[in-house]
Amino acid sequence: MRCGARFFILKMESRLHMLVWHRMNGKRYVELTKDKSMTRKPSGAESKNPVGEGEKISLSIILPFFNEQETVGAVVEEIRTTFHGRSDYEIVLVNDGSTDVNLAVLERLPVRLVHHRENRGYGAAIKTGIRHSRSELIVILDADGTYPAAEIPRLLEAVSRGADMAVGDRSQQPEAYRNLGPWHRRLAKRLLAATANYLAGRRIPDLNSGLRAFRRGDAERFLRLAPDGFSLTATLTLAYLCEGLTVEYVPIAYRPRSGRERSKIRPVQDTLAILLTIIRTITYFHPLKVFLPAALALGAAGLAVLIIGILTHNILDGTVSVLLLSSVQLAVLGLVADLISRKGR
Repeated sequence: MRCGARFFILKMESRLHMLVWHRMNGKRYVELTKDKSMTRKPSGAESKNPVGEGEKISLSIILPFFNEQETVGAVVEEIRTTFHGRSDYEIVLVNDGSTDVNLAVLERLPVRLVHHRENRGYGAAIKTGIRHSRSELIVILDADGTYPAAEIPRLLEAVSRGADMAVGDRSQQPEAYRNLGPWHRRLAKRLLAATANYLAGRRIPDLNSGLRAFRRGDAERFLRLAPDGFSLTATLTLAYLCEGLTVEYVPIAYRPRSGRERSKIRPVQDTLAILLTIIRTITYFHPLKVFLPAALALGAAGLAVLIIGILTHNILDGTVSVLLLSSVQLAVLGLVADLISRKGR
């Protein structure tokens, strides 16, 4: 009997990775999570969420941050000012392993506070925030103060009008490009945008905006495809467009980054990661948009080599054969991948 009880306890412990303790309105309760990277919130911390434990939540605002202790408090206060008089919302603050964090300060904020033991990435913080939120309607907002919280109601209006996702469009704001830094980062952004526009088959004004509103049910369909880094927003944008969901872009104001606050995007690594994410996402939904151009390019190269060989009386039959066969193979592979993609959806 003891062995059976011990086995049952061990089995339960393997499923429930961690207990996250909270205190809400003076009452302590336990929240279960399967995320191993969550740390247990100190039992003496206060969670002064604007919404009581028993009240219905109609809006969850997710605020991921990493080493942004100087700005996060101001952003939280700006959100509270924007929604002054409302009591049906919550702010989910996700600390992504910050090293400059002051727990005493954070625990005094009127938010639902969740911690990562280590820095896992912007996308991972957003996913954690969605798991810990309680509303079907979700807004994500960067904690660096560049996105005005006063713009959130405009995005919510777009969703209420029927948009599946409303995105804050910074493309008309000069600060959006100044905040990118040197010219090579701006060039990389333009190349990524052009690639995404081509593969998605429509113009995407702002691929990686950090201010957007959407419904939980729609986003959860694609979260398994989203990476843990900065590519999450690009993945969501492309997934929504490829699945025929409505994405509405709402022009917003955009502030300059503060003097001490620098962009956390790594120019080379994150640019390559976003590019691979764009290609991977489009391949998942519309494989022919990736395979067919590659097949045509190889076929054209093979024909070009053949024509040059005929004109110069020096036909490189091996090269021509490899290029043309590779072209056919890619085209067939694309057709098979397209059939699998359509069947799976």
